[in-house]
Amino acid sequence: EYEGERNAEGERHGRGKARLPNGDAYNGEYEHGLRNGQGTYRFKNGACYIGTYLQNKKHGQGTFFYPDGSKYEGDWVDDRRHGHGQYTYANGDTYTGEWFNHYRHGQGTYVYKDTGSKYVGGWVHGNQEGEAELIYLNHRFKGRFSNGKPVGHGKYVFDIGCEQHGEYTQEQDKGEEEEEEPSFLAEPKWKASKITKLTPWTPHGETPPPPKEAALEAPAAAEPEAGAEGDGMEER
Repeated sequence: EYEGERNAEGERHGRGKARLPNGDAYNGEYEHGLRNGQGTYRFKNGACYIGTYLQNKKHGQGTFFYPDGSKYEGDWVDDRRHGHGQYTYANGDTYTGEWFNHYRHGQGTYVYKDTGSKYVGGWVHGNQEGEAELIYLNHRFKGRFSNGKPVGHGKYVFDIGCEQHGEYTQEQDKGEEEEEEPSFLAEPKWKASKITKLTPWTPHGETPPPPKEAALEAPAAAEPEAGAEGDGMEER
């Protein structure tokens, strides 16, 4: 069902309201039969997008309210989160920073609501990656992360005015020799080397490429985010 303006060719053009066969509804601007400009799209499952469209796709600035209570507010390109934006998860955590092709990718800050701690640094395809700071209530860790976990040399900086230098190591669990399945990597373990006064921080070893220069091919697997988005809602 459609109610609104049309052009001389009979196409939806201008302001209009439409109800789709699947129960979704759209109220906004059209151009030559396509959603184009500012509009509000309400999904049957309770989700809602308020923002700009370009040829039927979310494009530009917009806010998406997900069924689980989470929300994304920021840039969109070709129906995907892309550019700069903030995601508020259902559990209250927030991510503010860069996005690429629907993933947290680039530089960003993730705040954990339960503890008040936050991660400030690089991201690649949704995972914490590269040089970063993990800030706690009365101390912080400065070092490098890979696939969401700290790796290699780093230091803990304490508010009382001292630092603990060391490195995170990851050793494989030793399984039985007769087991055919490969052993799994254990959680990284912190090995302290020395305690000093506050010093300028210089990362050790080879510096990995910044996220922006990393391969930008999005993996086939879904992004493991804290708050399940439950997007999977194609507009028709």
